[in-house]
Amino acid sequence: MSEKKSGKLRILVAPLDWGLGHATRCIPVIHTLLAQDCDVWLAGEGAQKTLLQQEFPQLPFLDLEGYRVKYAKTALGLMLGILKQAGRIKKAIKKEHEWLKQVIAQYHFDAIISDNRYGLHHKNIPAVFITHQLQIKSPFGKWSERWLQQKNYAYINQFTACWVPDHKSENQLAGALSHPLILPNVPVTYIGRLSRFEKKEVNSKPEHLLILLSGPEPQRSILENKTINEISFYKSTATIVRGLPDAVQLIPSTNMIRFFNHLPAKMLNEEMQKASCIIARSGYSTVMDIAALGKKSILIPTPGQTEQEYLAGYLAEKNFAPFILQNDFSISKALSLVNNFQYKANNGVTDNEMKEAIRLFIASLNK
Repeated sequence: MSEKKSGKLRILVAPLDWGLGHATRCIPVIHTLLAQDCDVWLAGEGAQKTLLQQEFPQLPFLDLEGYRVKYAKTALGLMLGILKQAGRIKKAIKKEHEWLKQVIAQYHFDAIISDNRYGLHHKNIPAVFITHQLQIKSPFGKWSERWLQQKNYAYINQFTACWVPDHKSENQLAGALSHPLILPNVPVTYIGRLSRFEKKEVNSKPEHLLILLSGPEPQRSILENKTINEISFYKSTATIVRGLPDAVQLIPSTNMIRFFNHLPAKMLNEEMQKASCIIARSGYSTVMDIAALGKKSILIPTPGQTEQEYLAGYLAEKNFAPFILQNDFSISKALSLVNNFQYKANNGVTDNEMKEAIRLFIASLNK
């Protein structure tokens, strides 16, 4: 048993293992908790564990099995696959709930912050649920979206509060995903966009590309293979980050094209600012990072991932960034879309709303 630090609130933070985005957007939350002198513990496994331990090597880490959702090579296969895995995901949620009871008894946490992990609530301990998906998009029509929302809210309503990483009105990034007509019954707080990055004095390099590969397999590798086939014909410089913090094998770099399995936040912050254009998935955490730095980008939604498909279309309509489908992707097509797109300047990101939400949460715990 680990002795509690005198006078410090012990808070557990655990992100979902559905891509790296849930872990990366927890980074500014963790920094704020540490700045508030909290005793922060982390939980997870695999790539999320590797990423968070690289960013916070000093923090205690508990092993917590993820949902381990398996993906298919086609959009239809993905949707059918997730439906088939629904029973196993439900068991994983129940299992993590039982796990939480055990670790609270052992380590005496004062609160939990769960990023999209539905089982991390407790009847005696305040628990916050972080999500930008209050409305889950479905290819099967409005009736299925209503049913999904009911299921979603049934889980969220077991938490003490829900934090939504988006602005409540102006400058919202997630559209209908984070602004549904009906909200959960628990208190909902819009905490603004979350990003681990900030603008710095780094000059962009003309025609330099940054390509961020991320997300679940096999779609990550499918896009990586297309990128490798394309990038050899690109006449300027490029940096490709593979989104594989656990990987050992590295693709050889050249003077013009550099490959990285993963970059820590500070280095990736600099790489993003050096780029004249960023090519990336339309995952919400990536979108928030791009918005924080005010960079030009083009988005590639993961096939069959309805959230990313919706975001890509919504953000194109808002003149945030154009998108290109994975099957149509080529460097030349992507850059042609970028050059003909009317980008609308965004106001960047501030973390005041998130910091205030955490300040109030901690004040409520101290009472």
